[in-house]
Amino acid sequence: MTKEIIPLQEVKNFQTRSEEFFPLHWYKEMLRSQPVYFDEDTMTWNVFKYEHVKEVLTNHEVFSVEGPRTSISVGANSEEGTQPDKINIMVDPPEHRKRRSLLSAAFTPRSLKIWEPRIQQIATELIDNIQENATVDIVDSLTAPFPGMVITALFGVPVEDRSQFKHWVDILFQPYNTANQEEIERKKQEAATEYYQYLYPIVVEKRSNPAEDILSDLIKAEVDGERLTDDEIVRVSMFLLGAGVETTSHALANTFYSMLYDDPSLYQELRNDLDLVPKAIEEMLRYRFHIAKRDRTVKQDNNLLGPKMKKGDSVIIWQSAANMDEEIFEDPFTLNIHRSNNKKHLTFGKGQHFCLGAPLARLEIKLVLETFLQKFSRIEPVESFDLENNLTDSAPGQSLMHLPIKVFK
Repeated sequence: MTKEIIPLQEVKNFQTRSEEFFPLHWYKEMLRSQPVYFDEDTMTWNVFKYEHVKEVLTNHEVFSVEGPRTSISVGANSEEGTQPDKINIMVDPPEHRKRRSLLSAAFTPRSLKIWEPRIQQIATELIDNIQENATVDIVDSLTAPFPGMVITALFGVPVEDRSQFKHWVDILFQPYNTANQEEIERKKQEAATEYYQYLYPIVVEKRSNPAEDILSDLIKAEVDGERLTDDEIVRVSMFLLGAGVETTSHALANTFYSMLYDDPSLYQELRNDLDLVPKAIEEMLRYRFHIAKRDRTVKQDNNLLGPKMKKGDSVIIWQSAANMDEEIFEDPFTLNIHRSNNKKHLTFGKGQHFCLGAPLARLEIKLVLETFLQKFSRIEPVESFDLENNLTDSAPGQSLMHLPIKVFK
């Protein structure tokens, strides 16, 4: 079933890209004055406070992931571009358990241990190619290509095809509005077909010759006697690809932006003590990954969040706003890597639909930061940089298209 896309830009009509890129003032306003807000234009309930967001994320008896509307445009409206029912994890328990189990076979602690040297090699390769004592575009040279190179390596596809994977992701996860929907959907369908035709023979080959990679793990996965077909593996990998590239690239770029503009002393602090890197990552996920959001459909009339919600209502939960809730985080509108509870952030979700790829994303960011910190003694911003002109629409929201920085050996 093709879902109606909820145009979330209409919930808050930001005046500039920069404002949408980091909507701190809006979050603060909504948290304090309208924590549960009904938007007439989109016919959605919008939820901002931490405990409310957590309630919607975890209470599947009242708030369902299944419904006719969604806030995320993923894949394409074609057979190749949609998830097969058997592995579409956007369903409620108990069916959710089996479907998620089939996918989680590819994201075990054992897998991460096997993959870490490969991820480290890619991080080292990209960072070694960054010229010392120069001005570089960190998005172009590192944060954009890195996640795509990682996921294609973990899929076990040829190295020379990495750039093609990034191209497919950019299209398949591109947002659209009413004006350009038809054109974007046409491009998505073309990309889905190209991707399917490329990957299907690779999956067939791996079924005969499995390796230590995600595709092989999916081939071997079995739950209650059920296994995935080649067709299902290709189609679900398309969604894993987007989740593994788009969001990690966004988080990495924002981290570098934050070290340049939020707290210029942070880079040196981390370089002096690499053990602080995991703390910094969690605080960046809380503070700087500011467009995490999900949608749910009300399953039964209720007033759990205060106002009366009716069966069938759409609910948007703004996790990044919840990460700024003063009742949970002390002085939440400032960056503080030493915050004692920063790992309580809801960026990856909560409950049964917690992000499968969270451990992989954390590992990728950690290895990039540690490798970069060890090579370069300091970084500095470029005075001429204009944020407004270096942002672009993406599935997560406004993302950095370019970020020039000065790097010093």
